[in-house]
Amino acid sequence: MRRISINPKYLRIAGIVAAVLVVIVLIGGYVAYSKREVLLQKAISKAKAKAKNEYNLDVKIGQAHFTGLSTVAFSDISVVPYQRDSVFSVKKFTVSVKLMPLLVGKIKLSDVILENGLINLTSKNGVRNFDFLFRKKKDTGDTTRKADLSVLSNNLINEVLYKIPDNLSLHNFTVRFTDDSTRLNALATSAIIDDGELKSTIKVDDGTAASTWHFDGKMHASDKDIDVKLYAEGKKVELPIIEKKFKLKLNFDTITTRLTNVKHSSGETKIEGYWAVRNMLLNHPGLSVSDIVVPNGSIDAHLLVGENYVSLDSTSVIHLKKISAKPFIKYTLNPVKIYELKVQTGWLNAQDIFDSFPTGMFESLEGMKVAGKLNYNLNFYMNSAKVDSLKFDSRLSKDNFRIISYGKADLSKLNRPFVYIPYEKGKPMPPHNIAPNSSDFTPLENISPNVRNAVMTAEDPSFYRNHGFVEESIRKSIVTDFKEKKFKRGGSTISMQLVKNAFLSRNKTLSRKIEEILIVWLIENNGIMTKNRMLEVYFNIIEWGRGIYGIREASRYYFDKSPSELTIGESIFLASIVPNPKAGLYAFQPDGSLRQGLHGYFNLIGRLMASKGLTQRDSNAYGFYNVRLKESLRRGTPVIVDSAAVDSLMKQGDDEGIPIGVAPVYEEPKRPNFFQRLFGAKDTSAEARAEEKIKETNDMIKKRIKQEISAMKDDYKRRIDALDTVTTRSKQDIKDEKKRLKQESKDKEKEMKSRMP
Repeated sequence: MRRISINPKYLRIAGIVAAVLVVIVLIGGYVAYSKREVLLQKAISKAKAKAKNEYNLDVKIGQAHFTGLSTVAFSDISVVPYQRDSVFSVKKFTVSVKLMPLLVGKIKLSDVILENGLINLTSKNGVRNFDFLFRKKKDTGDTTRKADLSVLSNNLINEVLYKIPDNLSLHNFTVRFTDDSTRLNALATSAIIDDGELKSTIKVDDGTAASTWHFDGKMHASDKDIDVKLYAEGKKVELPIIEKKFKLKLNFDTITTRLTNVKHSSGETKIEGYWAVRNMLLNHPGLSVSDIVVPNGSIDAHLLVGENYVSLDSTSVIHLKKISAKPFIKYTLNPVKIYELKVQTGWLNAQDIFDSFPTGMFESLEGMKVAGKLNYNLNFYMNSAKVDSLKFDSRLSKDNFRIISYGKADLSKLNRPFVYIPYEKGKPMPPHNIAPNSSDFTPLENISPNVRNAVMTAEDPSFYRNHGFVEESIRKSIVTDFKEKKFKRGGSTISMQLVKNAFLSRNKTLSRKIEEILIVWLIENNGIMTKNRMLEVYFNIIEWGRGIYGIREASRYYFDKSPSELTIGESIFLASIVPNPKAGLYAFQPDGSLRQGLHGYFNLIGRLMASKGLTQRDSNAYGFYNVRLKESLRRGTPVIVDSAAVDSLMKQGDDEGIPIGVAPVYEEPKRPNFFQRLFGAKDTSAEARAEEKIKETNDMIKKRIKQEISAMKDDYKRRIDALDTVTTRSKQDIKDEKKRLKQESKDKEKEMKSRMP
């Protein structure tokens, strides 16, 4: 092996250069050390000026000086927004930074001592002393480039973690919030981080209750290793101020947070953590009428932040008591907003699922015993630029699933005679005996086929074929609600309406809706009731007007007839009021005839029924002009002020394009305002809106029919052109066939145009 020799001359030169560099560093360090007080004051002056110019804040510091090589002590600090209450003050603040990270431009806090501090947030008479926190930075003029969320999130997390010191000694630090009606005071009597171990005591008082909280755990922030829990001393963690301001009752025994890794690579920031809660109680008017209790729940979360998206990866796992599920959630911000959601549970023991329902959420199912296995899968995808192409697939599969015993609600009770007690605003109405020998009951065979067919056509045309749900209708409901930015369209089938009326309260809450879906699935997928019996009970218990329940009361109330005598027109009217029964009388003119706004609805429902062979085709609006309210109700009948929502109806349908669960919307006439009464002006705005809606409806129908005609003519043209390539038939046969197809096309076009309003 050849030995490499280095010329001693070069070694001497290298030694001299190294020595010179050391001397330069030492001289620079000495100069910096000797000038550090001057540099500190310059930095403070610069910070004060920036706070004044950019945020209009008056920052004052009593004293600031170095007490060690990298330790700075401050005293009497205050921050006061212009003409606002002081937002921050601290009596003593000492901070040390680590030298090694500082050499590469990173500020990592080593030790922090803070005593007698206050963060004071006020919002009085609309004036807030913390408005500066939301002040937008000046526009730089560069709008061509979007921020990279992965870089921003990684930098933000690292900045926050690096600002958490290795050692902390905090005493008597108060956070106070005050507005016109509430007050919250949180005093941290002590918070200590000693070699990564966190211990704290916080006294919380919001004016109605006082408690002592503790944050305890492991805090190695710079190493991205955090494991902290929050709990209250001798009671639950709760803030009555939240319930007062947001009508949300929330408390829990313990909440745990773990951060195990933050990594940025390949244009993506990955955040791994764990969050868990014990004995969490929730109550909100939109969630449930009773307290919902989650004994224990947790999530092993893998968050991914890319250049333009945030997602919860499918490797994440949600745990709820005995069950677990793998969610996938992704929100893409640009160039268009895209929403993605997937949930997979895999095959789970069915009883474990029922045992894991949060207490108080599904009261009808509490105590139910089941056997077998269940598997739930959800797939949701929506591109906000192509909402009509929304994908929605929700499936609950079963394997040898069976019900051993019912819970609080006997789901089979509707198969036997029972007493139905409707409720209005929480108060019971007169009971109805649903039994063969009762005057409240009408057997299905004694209900006019007109009524049955009209209601099914409007509410659930595939009732006898579906299993309680029409997925396409639900999908279109989501599309409509997203476009309208409100809950405008429902997707309830007759099965769902029956369950809602027979087993559940009328409170419009999320838990009640989910419970409704579960009960429908149980009834439909386990053969608990026949379709005929479901329809029979449905017609005998649903509301048809103020205090009017069941088809027998409805037919007598409006037309003084028995259910078997109802005509096609009367049946379509009754179908129209199912979604909004209390507005039934507002559809009539004072003389007992129907308002013109329902004309389009009658034509639409009638044509749909005729297309299925459920009634004869009729060019006279399917009995619209023959409907008459019984004479005793005519005097003083209010006037309808809104027309049929036929445009919505036309857009809704199941897999066969037939509408589901839509009917006209009525409103009581609005009283004229003060100026109208004073000057005698007529309030025509409502009727004008009604006429405008009728026009829009007719335009929509015409447009759709024209599109259908165009598609039909294109199809016939292709069929006619294709005959020219046929070699197995004579020229005369081909000529005759072309003539027949052309005539058939003209006949269909004429028939389709006759449907135009």
